[in-house]
Amino acid sequence: MSKLWGGRFTKQTNHLVEEYTASINFDKALAEEDIQGSLAHVTMLGKCGILPAEDVETIKEGLITVLHKIRAGEVEFSVSDEDIHMNIEKNLIDTIGPVGGKLHTGRSRNDQVATDMHLYLRERVVGFVGMLHSLQEALIGQAKDNLDTIVPGYTHLQRAQPILFAHHLMAYVSMFQRDAERLMDSYKRINVLPLGAGALAGTTFSIDRHFVAEQLGFDGVYENSLDAVSDRDFIVEFLAAASLIMTHLSRLSEELVLWSSTEFGFVELDDAFCTGSSIMPQKKNPDVPELVRGKTGRVYGNLIGLLTVLKSLPLAYNKDMQEDKEGMFDTVATLEGALQLFAPMIATMTVNKDRMRQAVNQDFSNATDIADFLVGEGLPFRQAHEVIGKTVLYCIQNGKYLLDLTIDEFRQFSPLFDERIYDVLQPEAVVNARNVYGGTASNQVAEAIGRSEKVLEITEQWITNRG
Repeated sequence: MSKLWGGRFTKQTNHLVEEYTASINFDKALAEEDIQGSLAHVTMLGKCGILPAEDVETIKEGLITVLHKIRAGEVEFSVSDEDIHMNIEKNLIDTIGPVGGKLHTGRSRNDQVATDMHLYLRERVVGFVGMLHSLQEALIGQAKDNLDTIVPGYTHLQRAQPILFAHHLMAYVSMFQRDAERLMDSYKRINVLPLGAGALAGTTFSIDRHFVAEQLGFDGVYENSLDAVSDRDFIVEFLAAASLIMTHLSRLSEELVLWSSTEFGFVELDDAFCTGSSIMPQKKNPDVPELVRGKTGRVYGNLIGLLTVLKSLPLAYNKDMQEDKEGMFDTVATLEGALQLFAPMIATMTVNKDRMRQAVNQDFSNATDIADFLVGEGLPFRQAHEVIGKTVLYCIQNGKYLLDLTIDEFRQFSPLFDERIYDVLQPEAVVNARNVYGGTASNQVAEAIGRSEKVLEITEQWITNRG
């Protein structure tokens, strides 16, 4: 039989079964991790005296040869060999002879594939924390340049209160910091070694799992062999964290699309991150944020897909779990593409400060401060709220804004108004009046930027320690 496991069988596998059950078309992405794990495993077999030293060296040299061939594109993966593990083992045996068959001593494909995915995600998580770090730096850079830029703040997509544009950008810095922290926390559960669990119950060979963990840089090993081969919650956790990152990217994308429209005109994205129309030559389309917004759904789908696969699965390994990889690979590729583009797109974005200021001057987002003024003069807030509502209605009916009213017009609605109201209503005064921790006052935003930069230094050290 050509199958490495074919001794039990009397018939060749139906070719449709081969094609349906094979995973090599996608799990070949784990080739480097598979060989990395195999090198550590065979080194341990030698250390423990399970394999003689000469066999260990032969196998290690063979694995390195196969790795070089894979990197050079000289290995043709075969569906008949099912998956990346069997393909590599088959190539190893073809390279060094029957001694290559000793590599699988003391392990199963069940603990082998789990190890590969832990190795794969461990590296990607560190990379994504680094990409989020770059995006946060780009946002902070724009925030520093816009500490004096006032923009309408919105609720319900209706103008609410004026805020600093820097304050708005720093909200996303905070969101992406939580995203980075979720990934950094998940690293603790990713960086645990399943190898040595065997198919489900461990192995009869006197292996040293902790030695393998040390060789591969894992912080520990799975305590339970059943859990080690049937656990995929570390992938679910990554997919959940990725979904939240895409949620935040999608929200920022929506604002970039709105802000870059003629109706808003708040920002202009660099030409390098936009496309044109095949029929309308005047168009400049924000395709990158639009596509990020659209691709968010597929990341959500990958999360729900894996949760559905795992639902009601009995212990330990089941073939259903082969469905854990394509969604993971797709999410990694989707998230990587989005984050690689977002940082430079934000860094090169042009902010139209004058247009933002014009928008602030032509709305009623300073109305709350009039109510606060009246409260300071002794009027209960609910009565002040009613006074301002009537004042705004008067402005709308007469085509005016609050700063256009004369003091006599103000006093139609309350005798408590005096000339100080004009200072209160200035956009700078409105912004800086919110001088509380986390508020939009310029000094508060500047301090928030400083705090974020210190946090980024800690994140950078985390990346360096695991890079």
